[in-house]
Amino acid sequence: MSNFDDLLAANRDFAIDFKLGGFDGVAHAGLAIVTCMDSRIDPLGMVGLAPGDAKIFRNPGARVDSAALEALVLAVHLLKVDRIIIVPHTRCAVASASEGELRARVSESAGQDASWQTFHVIEDQAQALAEDVQKVRSHPLIPDNVEVGGFLYDVDTGLLTQKV
Repeated sequence: MSNFDDLLAANRDFAIDFKLGGFDGVAHAGLAIVTCMDSRIDPLGMVGLAPGDAKIFRNPGARVDSAALEALVLAVHLLKVDRIIIVPHTRCAVASASEGELRARVSESAGQDASWQTFHVIEDQAQALAEDVQKVRSHPLIPDNVEVGGFLYDVDTGLLTQKV
């Protein structure tokens, strides 16, 4: 018995009707999504897709960091991606708090000093999104024919708004 028994039981139920066995692993809709780890975001559902349609990369704040770029290069060249969307969201913790505030909250929760931990807060979400879109568009291993867009997801309405 473990703290994961509920998840294993749910997985057994999931596996009963599992239909992705033998799937080729490419993005059937040709899409890669970079979005935040926020659990209010359903990356596939928000754009009307299903498992197997898109490659998804998630991190705090939906930032295009070196790991995201690595994933996007692989997706474009090996997994049939020809469109990339970068999707931060409203009411994001890393876009609405300072580095100091997040460190204090984590310190309190952890019961130890977290002043050394970096959380890469976003001071201007619109500017960060524009920079990330440009970072992808100008990457030497992302071909010019790959469409790249920046969108804001509203966690209260479920709507996407194209910003870049």
